Amino acid sequence: MPRLLIVHHTPSPALQAMFEAVVAGASTPEIEGVEVVRRAALSTTAVDVLEADGYLLGTPANLGYMSGALKHFFDTVYYPCLDSTRGRPYGLYVHGNNDVAGAVRSVETATTGLGWAKVAPHVTVTGDVGKVQEEACWELGATVAAQLST
Repeated sequence: MPRLLIVHHTPSPALQAMFEAVVAGASTPEIEGVEVVRRAALSTTAVDVLEADGYLLGTPANLGYMSGALKHFFDTVYYPCLDSTRGRPYGLYVHGNNDVAGAVRSVETATTGLGWAKVAPHVTVTGDVGKVQEEACWELGATVAAQLST
């Protein structure tokens, strides 16, 4: 069964709402045959990444960059997974109070280096997370999971 790994750093209520919507979309009953695994960025290992067939990444925008937790994730898994995970699909959601461009750019740099394939538009939110943003996160989760559906 294909495995979708959701790697997240969820320190705020806004990111919690986005995370829950992504999980709900990835786990929707309409998408069959995909195991959804959730891991906090600080506890995700290279084995978790190697055992997955696709990825959803969630981070706050901190000082114009991805969170330190997600950066630690990439530092931990980059070289052990570099050759084995090329071409795998991924999606990204980011929350910031006023700007998310630097965080998106930093994640794109890492995923480009890994050779992962962006399969859906990034969901970026500044400020409050409402119904529209939660629906976009749900769609992101469902879209990436559907890429793996058997």
